[in-house]
Amino acid sequence: MSKPIKLCRFLVSSQEPHIGMLTSEDQVFDLSDVGIKSLTSLLESQDPFGEISKFDEQKITQFPLDQIKLLTPVEHQEVWAAGVTYLRSKVARMEESTFSANAYDRVYHAPRPEIFFKSLPEKVVGPGEPVGIRSDSNWNVPEPELALVINSKKTIVGYTIGNDMSSRDIEGGNLLYLPQAKIYHRSCAIGPCVVIGPSENVARTWAITLQIYRGNEIIFEGQTSVNQIKRSFEEMVSYLCRSQTFPNGAILLTGTGIVPGDNFTLQPHDRVKIEINGIGVLENNVIMV
Repeated sequence: MSKPIKLCRFLVSSQEPHIGMLTSEDQVFDLSDVGIKSLTSLLESQDPFGEISKFDEQKITQFPLDQIKLLTPVEHQEVWAAGVTYLRSKVARMEESTFSANAYDRVYHAPRPEIFFKSLPEKVVGPGEPVGIRSDSNWNVPEPELALVINSKKTIVGYTIGNDMSSRDIEGGNLLYLPQAKIYHRSCAIGPCVVIGPSENVARTWAITLQIYRGNEIIFEGQTSVNQIKRSFEEMVSYLCRSQTFPNGAILLTGTGIVPGDNFTLQPHDRVKIEINGIGVLENNVIMV
């Protein structure tokens, strides 16, 4: 198998977005120098590794990571999500629900997973941009998740990090309120890059870590393993793609296994830091929307 590659979108000054390759030395190779202008097109190609191998590292432009602005790696892909895929998530959903706790237990064990729409591509928040908490909710949390990157052929071509921001009191009040709890302004952050190359077996060795800062203090910290996801990646993707078309591909969030306690809610100016050790770090400040 080829060595994993981290692909990103970035800005230099006020130019159009560039496509880059992140290195372990905090450098970004500008793949625009070798004619790669679209991350989507690269992920749609028969051989992304072959496309990238065209460049000569000695001749291509490099930028230090601290001199560019990383953008979300989402270009034209819809973002969807699978729910109740971790045991911890099932328990938390049941505890918060006023009338429909049994529904979460049933879907956790059911053959058909919970799949729901999360965000249009133009509404996705990138690294360093603010995520939102609803002004009409009193119980807001981040949900750190591994995200599967899928091409138009409905094949998993990479992985990234997602933050599925959620209003727990709204969802807990009634299952029919799920879209309001999940889909609102700045409710979906994805980044910092797309990792191509690893298999599902490799991805399941990764750890997901969440840290929430208030000022300089960590007020919540949790960790889980991707291997705690109950369903296989292919199973979730197969249900997403049933009776569906994705001409530009799609992003599928795979659920969360980290849920802060019932007495915790995000506040404006908090900072959410999500790390998946095989991918990188997605960090966003919180605002009220």
